[in-house]
Amino acid sequence: MTLTPPAAGVRTLADPDTPFAVVDVHKALRNIERLARRADRLGVALRPHVKTAKSLDVAALMHDGTHCPVTVSTLAEAEAFADGGYTDITYAVGIARHKMPRVTALLRRGVTLRVLLDSVEQAVFVADAARETGLAVPAQIEIDCDGHRGGLGPDAPDLVRAGRILHDAGCLDGVLTHAGESYFAHSPKERRLAAENERDTAVAAAGTLRAAGLPVRTVSVGSTPTAHAAEDLTGVTELRAGNYVFFDLVMAGLGVCGIDDLALSVVVTVIGHRPEYGWILTDGGWMAMSRDRGTAAQPRDQGYGLVTDLEGNVLPGLVMSAASQEHGTLTARDGADLPDLPIGTRLRILPNHACATAAQHRGYHVVDSAWPTGPAPVVQADWKRITGW
Repeated sequence: MTLTPPAAGVRTLADPDTPFAVVDVHKALRNIERLARRADRLGVALRPHVKTAKSLDVAALMHDGTHCPVTVSTLAEAEAFADGGYTDITYAVGIARHKMPRVTALLRRGVTLRVLLDSVEQAVFVADAARETGLAVPAQIEIDCDGHRGGLGPDAPDLVRAGRILHDAGCLDGVLTHAGESYFAHSPKERRLAAENERDTAVAAAGTLRAAGLPVRTVSVGSTPTAHAAEDLTGVTELRAGNYVFFDLVMAGLGVCGIDDLALSVVVTVIGHRPEYGWILTDGGWMAMSRDRGTAAQPRDQGYGLVTDLEGNVLPGLVMSAASQEHGTLTARDGADLPDLPIGTRLRILPNHACATAAQHRGYHVVDSAWPTGPAPVVQADWKRITGW
């Protein structure tokens, strides 16, 4: 899919008020196709995580506009995607009791909405809700594969206890794990080992449940680094990833992608100079970029983001090194000279963390780098984001 270039006289990136978020649809499609081919080769279903873009328009790129299975991080996303015609959704955040009415409301609409849990207590109230409403509430048990966040170990006694409670209520769907520590895997070997551990842990947990006589339909794994590193997913039924659609500097720093693969950027305007400090000031602070400094833990710290011109060409040696609420500070490094960027110059900042930066904006102005249009790329479309929880 490539957007058709619009007629002359329409808006370009020189027109909207700054700061604003930009998606390069050509790069996003290239990223989507890369992982889709890999999932096909590995023989698993791909369930994209829509938490990064939070956009029905972006999700429509994934399967030529068809309603593919998706993963969400909020019930607001689940509701918005259900409104958009999606009926196969996994809510991959531990369920809380007070959220069950929204879950069952979606189930009544014919949406298969899976919930996630990692305790007997949660299994009990999910099972209770199923019996009270007469609706099977498909549930997956979260498995801890690396100590990064929540989940049960594959041999934890509560795994079978929770599984049996869910099964008896007609709710047990399977197991799910996420290799969160893979975001600190700085070599191909480390990412491959993280992917193997993620797979092995999930498959072992499924085996524990099956050995107890409990059926396991879904064995779900995934993170953007491991999804791109996995070589064998035997025993796994589905692969999840989300950041891969846009990618970001953290992923580039790990070697999962290149700088040219980053599909999200933020357009800012130069608003001042402090030559005595070697600063160029912009109107894009952390409210536009987020406070995420994920590359600070990597060998190459990219500050708050790398700087490009309006066409997307990286300006060598220029980095967004500091931010206050509405001000960004650009400085030179690696012996580079500070470029002459007059007040009013528009630039694009490539973010550390696409999910966090996208969350600062209400939507995206869409460009297509497959259609070169000169110094100010044409805005092909405006896509909305889903907000709230």
